[in-house]
Amino acid sequence: MTGEWDRFVSELEELEAGVALVEEQADEQLGAELAQLSEQIEEHLSQLELKNLLSGPNDDKNAIVAIHSGAGGTESADWAAMLLRMYRRWAEERGYDMQLLDYQPAEEAGVRSVTFSLNGPYAFGYLKTEVGVHRLVRISPFDANKRRHTSFASVFVYPDIEDSVDIEINEGDLRIDTYRSQGAGGQHVNTTDSAVRLTHLPTGIVVACQQERSQHKNKSLAMKILKAKLYEKQQEELRAERDKMEAEKRKIAWGSQIRSYVLHPYQLVKDHRTGVEIGNSAAVLNGSLDKFIEQALLQKVV
Repeated sequence: MTGEWDRFVSELEELEAGVALVEEQADEQLGAELAQLSEQIEEHLSQLELKNLLSGPNDDKNAIVAIHSGAGGTESADWAAMLLRMYRRWAEERGYDMQLLDYQPAEEAGVRSVTFSLNGPYAFGYLKTEVGVHRLVRISPFDANKRRHTSFASVFVYPDIEDSVDIEINEGDLRIDTYRSQGAGGQHVNTTDSAVRLTHLPTGIVVACQQERSQHKNKSLAMKILKAKLYEKQQEELRAERDKMEAEKRKIAWGSQIRSYVLHPYQLVKDHRTGVEIGNSAAVLNGSLDKFIEQALLQKVV
């Protein structure tokens, strides 16, 4: 951060010197270059302000993200799959590495639930703004009568704290189940019981992983997710906010959404916490989330 601030100060000094030179010589070409430099400085300042907001204890960590479809069968499952694609595209634009940890396909299309990790600078700091219920309004491609449907899915985000925080888990507190991995459409993608489901009996927290062909590797990844969830619970207790997470995990239904994505009868994505609206729904679903994230951080709604 210090290095970036020094660069910003250097840019300002360069701009000031250039302005003084233009005033003396009335050089139009230099004036145009300074205008471009001024825009770069403004953008750089915005980035510095945003990074200054990412000062939470885990904001610089990688993120573990879980998406769950709401009530509504195939329509909601397809919406959950659309959200997965949206976050994948957002991650690609930032150069983040995405790893699918658990994928539970729906019977016809989409996913019932999916868990993945995003590895990159401040992944958790940015994506913590996405926690909540997301609502979709569109003409359903699964409705022969072409009626408009409303679907819901929830997004939860946890910091990947495995390497920086010591969370002890007693093996006696775990129930370990194994099963065959499933792919899209529900077909088995492995002939052995390599997928692993962990149940932490004292808290009731359940995590699963089926990414790897090795049962040992899947157990290791599942333990990482479990540690992240246990750490989040521990932090809530330390802050005397034991019920905070459950309060955030509101019912996946009407009236509890943080953001609405409308594809019919008009195009609009609106964040209900910040009031930010974008008319290009396709761009948002293609990963253009930065405006929503930045405003959520600036307004400190998370």
